[in-house]
Amino acid sequence: MRIFTYAFCVLLSLQQLFAGEVFSQKRDTLFLQKLLYNQKDSLLNHVLLNVGKYQVQVLYTQIDRDKNNFPSFKSYTLGVDPDRYYYPASSIKLPTAAAALEKINNLQVAGLTRDTPMRTDSAYARQTRAITDSTSPTGLPSVGHYIKKILLVSDNDAYNRLYEFVGQQTLNETLHQKGYSDARIIHRLSVGDSGERTRYTNPVTFYKDGEVIYKQPLVYNPKTYPNKLKTTSLGVGYYQDGKLVSGPMDFSDKNFITIASQQAILKSLLFPETVPQQQRFNLTAGDYAFLYQYMGLLPGESNYPAYNSGEYHDSYAKFLLFGSEKEPLPKHIRSFNKIGDAYGFLIDNAYIVDFENKVEFMLTAVILVNETMIFNTEDYQYDTVGLPFMKKLGQAVYQHELKRKRKYKPDLSRFEVVYQQP
Repeated sequence: MRIFTYAFCVLLSLQQLFAGEVFSQKRDTLFLQKLLYNQKDSLLNHVLLNVGKYQVQVLYTQIDRDKNNFPSFKSYTLGVDPDRYYYPASSIKLPTAAAALEKINNLQVAGLTRDTPMRTDSAYARQTRAITDSTSPTGLPSVGHYIKKILLVSDNDAYNRLYEFVGQQTLNETLHQKGYSDARIIHRLSVGDSGERTRYTNPVTFYKDGEVIYKQPLVYNPKTYPNKLKTTSLGVGYYQDGKLVSGPMDFSDKNFITIASQQAILKSLLFPETVPQQQRFNLTAGDYAFLYQYMGLLPGESNYPAYNSGEYHDSYAKFLLFGSEKEPLPKHIRSFNKIGDAYGFLIDNAYIVDFENKVEFMLTAVILVNETMIFNTEDYQYDTVGLPFMKKLGQAVYQHELKRKRKYKPDLSRFEVVYQQP
């Protein structure tokens, strides 16, 4: 009787959550719900019974290959709702990196590549300069080196410099033209960027052999990107200037992109041949290989930039499947991903590969772990709920994938790049 009652409560909770239009996805929703429920794990069960509280969204995509190794995709969802706001945090750095590489290619300036030294200047209120980079082998910044720092440890300053190079208008229009119309990447991170300042992006200059080969002035975006969601007000309070403000926090001037678009962008980068030309980024074969290299690389496997393994352990930017593990990760499993965490939200957008067992799948997930629903504090349950949930979710899907029968085993050599730096 207890088991029946518990299962009924889980199903009832899901039915209440996915009522209306989203409930039309019942078959897909119940697949993931059943998969997680069958783990008989107390934390997973707790989250399943409180999906509304934790604002869980999960998009799991199976990949099957034909005899020519061409992939096809089948997706399952849990709580995915394009009208529900969540703060994407650092996960927006991946499309920004792709847009930066595309801009370099579109400029078609002789000598301008992702490795060309660049200088960022300041020309508007609270803008800052970036002239050198001690973590680079040349001691100079470049688009490529900023992307390495983004993918290895989710560096905020590196993202800000790419946001400034691409420009707010070009960044958003690039994504909208590719069909990701819900994307709103409208501010820098961790520098209090807001209001009119977000629309002004710094002057940027590129050099080759000491000579200027491309100069971009201060750019202003005359366009605005209104929030299209019904509500972006969350919680019961928030801290501002050290004082508690009662009432919901308004996220309408914050970045946003749906879970579906997150995974679609990841898919377009990993499997560009499977998406329409319009949805692809204008990247070279070298750009793709570069992204795969650093999306899969662990912090301790990089010399430039180099990271202390004590602070930047293997799972530092690999939430799904690994959570907060401090031990070395298995080398035959790689997560090509981008994570984010802020305001109690945890996000991971990943393509996970097991080279030994010929397993591959895509998994994108977000969870809110903020028991008090007061924002701008440090009182978030990342370590006790968020990261353990991400690990157990990833493990549940991975174990299912290990058992799932495939007509053709995938050839994954495309992603077997050289991980250990010389």
